[in-house]
Amino acid sequence: MSRTAPDASLVVNTYHKPRHLALVLESIASQCGAEGRFEVVVADDGSTDGTAGLVAAFAARVPFPVIFTTEAHDGFRLARVRNRGAALARGDTLLFLDGDSILPPDHVAAHLERRRRGWAQIGDVARLPEAVCRDLDPASLHRFDPGAAVPAEERRRLVARHRRSLWHGWIGHPTKPRLAGGNFAVWRDDYRRVNGSDERFRGWGQEDDDLGLRLRAAGVRLESILDRTHTFHVWHPVDPSSTPRWRDGVNVRYFLRRGRLARCRRGMVERGNDAVLWGLPDAASGAVARQVARLLETAPTAAPGEPCEIEIATWPGTGRFTRPAECRLLVVETAAGSPPRRLVRRSDRVERVDAADAERILALLADVG
Repeated sequence: MSRTAPDASLVVNTYHKPRHLALVLESIASQCGAEGRFEVVVADDGSTDGTAGLVAAFAARVPFPVIFTTEAHDGFRLARVRNRGAALARGDTLLFLDGDSILPPDHVAAHLERRRRGWAQIGDVARLPEAVCRDLDPASLHRFDPGAAVPAEERRRLVARHRRSLWHGWIGHPTKPRLAGGNFAVWRDDYRRVNGSDERFRGWGQEDDDLGLRLRAAGVRLESILDRTHTFHVWHPVDPSSTPRWRDGVNVRYFLRRGRLARCRRGMVERGNDAVLWGLPDAASGAVARQVARLLETAPTAAPGEPCEIEIATWPGTGRFTRPAECRLLVVETAAGSPPRRLVRRSDRVERVDAADAERILALLADVG
């Protein structure tokens, strides 16, 4: 393996699709204009088929570094798979790819040409018809023109998405364009700065949307690269945990939570209570405030009025939030009456606890954000 770090690391996720992965890897081997500038990291979700052998054989015949990582399968954990791949990557840029979508020959070169500090490039896939995909094989892939096989409605969809992305960027939309995880590039430092993908997302969906929002919160801007390149999705049956409608996904409730931290708590590293910057209530506010202060006595805390990641208010007590914070947690004593509506409205999360139940409060502090 080369001692020199490459410009880009192609992080390819896969699970039990060796045929599709073989096509993707062959399309990577055929890249033009980026020779010597990239490595490949295949991040496997615990396949028990021939995936490991396939990757080993591929690595033995290509002139660029190929890394393989896997662990026992434990349900659909795309966020964890991507983080494992990113942890092994050496490139300045991380180009995330799905293991079922082949690349056009200039795909890596396009991403490398477009990259600039402070930005992430977001793309999409053109879905190839099932009939077209049925006979695809790596040996004949160089003779296949996927662009010619893309249905007209797919081409129109990608053009429309790129135009919407330009419009959303021009008006400074706070949440759009959305990030599609199967084809996007981000600086490795930016990915690490938000602690990678949030591994609390398990099952199909929403982890990409969440990552995009957290990158924005960290100051990274997202721009479409669909005017330059996109990948081609090779048909396969949908994952059993996927849903026809976005809003029915198993992760939607968690995704829609308020008080999202830019640097997630369960990502590339586990961020316990001692790794979060807290804004604490005045310990004189009451029993709950004193218990919180005791449980967080070794954690970093912001000075009064200074920004923090998570600010806590308690009721009964002074009952107010006093500083800029990414997440505002209101902790209410079980026996107390209802807190003021103004305080509830400012809260991202409201929880009732018994001040004497230290274990429950500690678990709450470890979960919030």
